[in-house]
Amino acid sequence: MNVTVDTALRALSDPTRRMLADRLSRGPVSVSELAAPLPISLPAVHQHLQVLHDAGLMRWEKKGRVRWCRIDTKGLDVIEDWIANRRLLWERRLDALEAHLAREREGGKHE
Repeated sequence: MNVTVDTALRALSDPTRRMLADRLSRGPVSVSELAAPLPISLPAVHQHLQVLHDAGLMRWEKKGRVRWCRIDTKGLDVIEDWIANRRLLWERRLDALEAHLAREREGGKHE
């Protein structure tokens, strides 16, 4: 499974999948428990969960006849790293702009 920023963000772009991921963040849960409050069919819930799984956001585990789901942070880690890199890039750019403006202000005082 190749977890990328695109697959993880695409998976979380859907409100139903965000709700499922939020519920999974509170601990393992069966597919039927995840489906219970939703106004969609069990197969539709399964499809949403498959998208989350493929994006590295959840794992499956079958115990007896029950399929359990739990959060997997691989996809979240990829998103977090991407955001951190963007933040660092913009902080550097803003620091450079601040230094440039400070030099401009200092240069204008001597005229």
